[in-house]
Amino acid sequence: MHAPNAPPKKLRKQFSNTSYPLVVLKFEDGHEIKIYQGTGKVFDAWAGERVKIMAVHDLTAKEWELVETRAGDRFDDASGDT
Repeated sequence: MHAPNAPPKKLRKQFSNTSYPLVVLKFEDGHEIKIYQGTGKVFDAWAGERVKIMAVHDLTAKEWELVETRAGDRFDDASGDT
């Protein structure tokens, strides 16, 4: 049973960038995580938090493409000690 007004659960998640020169994960609290192509990152997210996945095609340009908005609990669980 979920307690009313219980704080959201903090989750350890991961994301790998295999498609774009750079992906930026933009979190609701305003912080960002940069993930270059061929790499991945482990991060903390809150259950239900909305994270924007932004693709940067040209590293010298200011334009970013919104690829997807995903809930924090929908990312892959972090594996191992990474």
